[in-house]
Amino acid sequence: MAAPLQSVSVLAPAKLNLSLDVVGILPGGYHALDMVMQAVNLYEQVTLRRSEDLVLRLPGTRIPTGPKNTAYKAALAFFHYTGLLAGADITIRKTVPVRAGMAGGSADAAAVLVGLNALYGAHLSMTELCALGASVGADVPFALMGGTCRVQGLGDLIKALPPCPDCWFTVVMPGYGISTPAAFAAYDEIGSPTHPDCAAQEEAIRAGDLGGICDTAGNALEVCVGGADTASLKEALTAHGARAALMTGSGAAVFGIFDAEETARQAAAALEAPGRQVYVLRPDRGGARVVKVTR
Repeated sequence: MAAPLQSVSVLAPAKLNLSLDVVGILPGGYHALDMVMQAVNLYEQVTLRRSEDLVLRLPGTRIPTGPKNTAYKAALAFFHYTGLLAGADITIRKTVPVRAGMAGGSADAAAVLVGLNALYGAHLSMTELCALGASVGADVPFALMGGTCRVQGLGDLIKALPPCPDCWFTVVMPGYGISTPAAFAAYDEIGSPTHPDCAAQEEAIRAGDLGGICDTAGNALEVCVGGADTASLKEALTAHGARAALMTGSGAAVFGIFDAEETARQAAAALEAPGRQVYVLRPDRGGARVVKVTR
């Protein structure tokens, strides 16, 4: 019989919204969404070790590590659901920018669920993990699934799609973030003229049609909550060869879709500026996954 695991390391990819529409209000005041989400190769790195206590560490950041943190919530949800009388020492190395619309916090929560499931041999199914994730945050189920998905409702209705056609993303995070609650509050007040056809984008993905994906890209939150630089960043990305450019999630990051790596990197170089974070990324076909174990 193999010795129990003592620690696991998990990678959890960030996401981009190829489209985002607000389609209604659900009971409780939550917004019903229709989105196409894409995992990308920018990863949160999470290490979990067996412990009697629950400890969360985020070295090099000012992010609170207490009960309001999504990773902490995910750990509590896991232990409550499984009934395990145990804890974990969790260290998160942040690489995904905060308040960017790239689901860094949700990726952390997904990594914790996947990591604890492996660390303690709980054998929870993806369905169980996604249900736990949905109780923690709207983007957590997608962070668990990864790849390319049509996501609806509160983020809990997920349909896996074929992989996105080969492309490159140049992502620009300005020197400020946008609060998700503030973004939806602004939408409620102002509304939006933009309502992308997510069903048409799903069909374009199924057809492997990058042009169709770009033609149907859009974000209903962009007009009302886009940061001061959103429009100019989109224009700059398009001017440097992006086939489409839009804000991801509730912002503040903006990205362009490119056919070729060289063009994407040239755009990235042109858009670098003090205070900004600029990334050249590719689609990732997975979600949060264990990459190393120690017995």
